[in-house]
Amino acid sequence: MEIDIVPVEGELNVGPQHPGSGHMRIYVKLNGDIIDDAELDVGYVHRAVEKLSENRNYMHLIPLVERPAILDSIHMNLGYVMAVEKIIATDVPERAQYLRSFAAEVNRIASHLYGLGILGIFLGHSTAFMWGFGDREVWVTILEALTGARVTNSYIIPGGVRRDITPSIMDMTKKAIEYTRKKLLDWRKIFFYNPTIRARLENVGVMTKEKAIEWGAVGPNLRASGVPYDVRRADPYAAYSKLDFEIPVYKEGDGLARGLVRLDEMEQSMRILEQIIKEIPEGNILSDRFFKQIPPIRLKKYWEGQHRIVLPGYYASFRPPKGEATARVESARGELFYYLVSDGSPKPFRLRMITPSYRMIYPFKQLLKGSRFADLVSIYGSLDYFPPEADR
Repeated sequence: MEIDIVPVEGELNVGPQHPGSGHMRIYVKLNGDIIDDAELDVGYVHRAVEKLSENRNYMHLIPLVERPAILDSIHMNLGYVMAVEKIIATDVPERAQYLRSFAAEVNRIASHLYGLGILGIFLGHSTAFMWGFGDREVWVTILEALTGARVTNSYIIPGGVRRDITPSIMDMTKKAIEYTRKKLLDWRKIFFYNPTIRARLENVGVMTKEKAIEWGAVGPNLRASGVPYDVRRADPYAAYSKLDFEIPVYKEGDGLARGLVRLDEMEQSMRILEQIIKEIPEGNILSDRFFKQIPPIRLKKYWEGQHRIVLPGYYASFRPPKGEATARVESARGELFYYLVSDGSPKPFRLRMITPSYRMIYPFKQLLKGSRFADLVSIYGSLDYFPPEADR
């Protein structure tokens, strides 16, 4: 006797407690195991950073803007400070610009390794999860040595950076590069070229070049779909105009390409770090406008120590002139945009931050449609979507 198998239609709630959903709820409508539609219910970790900024002075706001993406805090820090610097019209010494790029690329590598580790555990590959977080530790340690903080670094300040680099940090970075280059070969062989992992990622969640542009994708996800766009090249900031690096691009637009483009970007980040170590110019790490106002006692400690900026009280409550400014940086997940308005008081009148994960909400939803339910976690992990960053 023949039995007709009729696909069962239904609705499924994935999260926010589900280990595959992160800090959000994914509401899917299923036809059998095919996702007909999906709604991303975001906002579970909304921190109200933009509203809180109206009650913080400009310096006290630095640790706050880092919170949405603590694993990529240098970029969150940098974009905001660049907007402040445009309003107060201050210069940044060349050495500080190189140090900003140095910290940003160290943070990019650490962030990508975090994302690959999460992708691994989403796919049931516990080795990749342990590798990602173990390899990331090498770079987090460098950030800690440079900035004095382990997670939210608050390293970049208007007019420069808080601390100078030391020969020991440079040596740590050289060793980290040597180690990571070898480890990236293992990542390719044991993870990405593993037949099971390829089956879960290849031709899954395909985002064409045209769709990536139409949907507003950014960062590695955009470049994995064949669009060679990177803010570091399109609108150079820090020391990037003086550094030689390539923009990795893949044309396949699937989960595998989105993973591999991040491996290639880590190699380019290490290439940038090697150039900075060789070419970083001498000089101050804070603009003369602020450096000259440091009291003599603190200035003496500056020269005797690791060139650490001990900020005087007035710096925390300066009043920028009235005005508005925008700034953007290429964070680990893509273009991060800031809009800042000053009314002449010690606190911002308005702050708006548009994060790369926020921009990826719509592409994420579109890629789920028509996919198999089992591929939901594959697509999620390959996008490196970070819910707190989207929610802000």
